[in-house]
Amino acid sequence: MDKIRIAVRKFDPFESTLQKLWDLFCLKNNIQVEAEMVPLELHELYETTILKKGLKQGKWDIAHINTDWIFDAVHEKAVVDLYSFIAENPPENYPHGWHKSLLQLQQLDNGTYGLPFHDGPECLIYRKDLFENETEKENFKKQFGYELSTPKTWTEFTEIATFFNRPEQNLYGSIFANYPDGHNMVFDFCLQLWTRGGSLINDKNQISIHSDAAVQALDFYRKIVNDKNAVHPKSKDFGSVEAGLAFAEGQAAMAINWFGFASMAEVIEESKVKGKIDIAPLPSDPNHKTASLNVYWLYTIGSGSKHKRLAYDFLRFATTPESDKLLTIEGGIGCRKSTWKDEEINTLIPFYHKLEMLHENALTLPQTPIWPKVAEFIDHMVLKAINSDIPSAQLLEETQINIQKIE
Repeated sequence: MDKIRIAVRKFDPFESTLQKLWDLFCLKNNIQVEAEMVPLELHELYETTILKKGLKQGKWDIAHINTDWIFDAVHEKAVVDLYSFIAENPPENYPHGWHKSLLQLQQLDNGTYGLPFHDGPECLIYRKDLFENETEKENFKKQFGYELSTPKTWTEFTEIATFFNRPEQNLYGSIFANYPDGHNMVFDFCLQLWTRGGSLINDKNQISIHSDAAVQALDFYRKIVNDKNAVHPKSKDFGSVEAGLAFAEGQAAMAINWFGFASMAEVIEESKVKGKIDIAPLPSDPNHKTASLNVYWLYTIGSGSKHKRLAYDFLRFATTPESDKLLTIEGGIGCRKSTWKDEEINTLIPFYHKLEMLHENALTLPQTPIWPKVAEFIDHMVLKAINSDIPSAQLLEETQINIQKIE
């Protein structure tokens, strides 16, 4: 038999977990099939699986597809509807083993187009050793007149980031992921918008980003990421992975990133902050509530695969409670409720049980075939905002016009 080809989101914990799971799967089922796993960056992964029709044409049997892309993948007929496979032989404790927010985005047109692989909504990651240090608390109160604690507002966030910004110690107030990959800055913009009471959708269910809340969101974001007294100087070159690694190396007091990078900093060997971190909800405008973003990764099967049955059997194996826990121990984020509550995991990663709380405040991006293009427009807009003096209102208006052209 030919080998199975798997398109993997490039990230060491994903790569090591997938290889271990395939080896265990073959051993358990007495199968002798090689799996060629190809780690790919975000752009490459989207391009080869969907844009260049790799899943549809049988180049890939299995692929990591994130929920930003699944609408696109389904409408391109790139991925298999797993409904009949699940009906015949469901994954263990399906669907009750997962939080409902991890089962919704892959349910399209009465089909089920993937199984949850890796999760972890956006949150505030912070150095609790710094926040709990008595000297730091005393100095902060003297300087700002209130108690040092996790920031509840964006003004507090800026003040705390400024307070902890100490370049001479290779410690910065905060880290952002500003590399323009069509994801991180888009997500950051959405979070800034939502925590100010804004929305991406108008009352006619159309994408609409030209609002007062959006102007405030973009104004704040362009200012904070350019604030040399508050933010890591390499933020403009960092994707979420690089930002996560810099935080794990102890280079920042706070970060706004995926939960997975807080977890990673507790388990990877090179981390210098094990036992020193915690997570909290994101700050918000004083008149509005916190928000998080729920984007997660799926295991999907290519519609052109000649090995669909074997691929599904592997997906069932890769999503068992044991496999989900292994992913977490390796540095990814398991999706099952059993992993979130697991005693061993919560000893290793003391804040792991907080995942459920984050999911309660997690919002999702609009499911529309034009979203990848809209994300590209927003990415360019935020990049332009960071690198120019063009007023936010003008940038938002121009971007809205571009969006309306493709709607």
